Amino acid sequence: MNQAPFDPRDFRRTLGQFPTGVTIVTTLTADGQAIGCTASSFNSVSVDPPLVLWSIDKSSFSCPIFTEAKHFAVNVLSRDQMDLSNKFAGRGEDKFAGVDYRRGLGDAPLFDHCSAQFECQTWQVYEGGDHFIIVGEVLSYIRNEAKLPLVFTQGGYAVAMQHPAGTHREIQAHRSDFLSNYFLYLLRSAYTCYSSKLYPLLSEHYQVSPEEWRTLTVMAQTPNINLQQLANDTAQPLAQSEETVNWMLSKGWVTFCCADSQVTITDSGRALCEQLLNLAQEHEKEILNHVGIDHAEQLKSDLKTICDALA
Repeated sequence: MNQAPFDPRDFRRTLGQFPTGVTIVTTLTADGQAIGCTASSFNSVSVDPPLVLWSIDKSSFSCPIFTEAKHFAVNVLSRDQMDLSNKFAGRGEDKFAGVDYRRGLGDAPLFDHCSAQFECQTWQVYEGGDHFIIVGEVLSYIRNEAKLPLVFTQGGYAVAMQHPAGTHREIQAHRSDFLSNYFLYLLRSAYTCYSSKLYPLLSEHYQVSPEEWRTLTVMAQTPNINLQQLANDTAQPLAQSEETVNWMLSKGWVTFCCADSQVTITDSGRALCEQLLNLAQEHEKEILNHVGIDHAEQLKSDLKTICDALA
């Protein structure tokens, strides 16, 4: 029985439900030019021998360079390296311009401040549909546990955090414990519980995904915006932001001019945005009723002060 072909955008969107780390894989050309690209397809293969893999689009400019390279390095990015990820996710530019790096095994570029790094020699290259799967044998590796890894999920960047359920159980069992009154853990628990209630509401009532929600809230304030600025404001890679915009375009929520990369919210998008903001405000009111209006306003003010102080 013939199966109907997948919608590529919808398929990628569904794959985005599986969180991944973010890496920049680097190597050198035959004439010594540094090459790198952002990849989230990195994974482990074997411990003995130590093997890892990643995949590269066959249409990529750097594809033949990586498939023929003898060595490559995998830089696992930390939460502070979102801009670096975006830079190496682009096309048609000198990605290493203005970027500091050192050379590792096989002279493959290594960046500072990464969460981990793997220096590899190419072990095998396999066909994989429209990609090549590159397997490398790890010759050297380092990790920096002080650097939280950057995560990509549901069309945007995120950070990995311990699930609050386990911590909550520990706190309930030991009420005098340090964590029960530690500000960072309380903030994290509040955020996780809050968002776990809000996002299902957006999906249930309006079939809006988290990345569409972020895009629409930005465009509520800036109804006509450049795609690159939109990507920055929504913490999305440029390519992913463009995909989100195209998805919203098919729903009639925005228009997109490729010539100048301008995204404009439509009347239906503006109407939807108003409904979403109303829902979010009602949800916020329900949550903050637990502390009262006066305390809620003071809480917001205090959090803004802390954010400004730490920025």
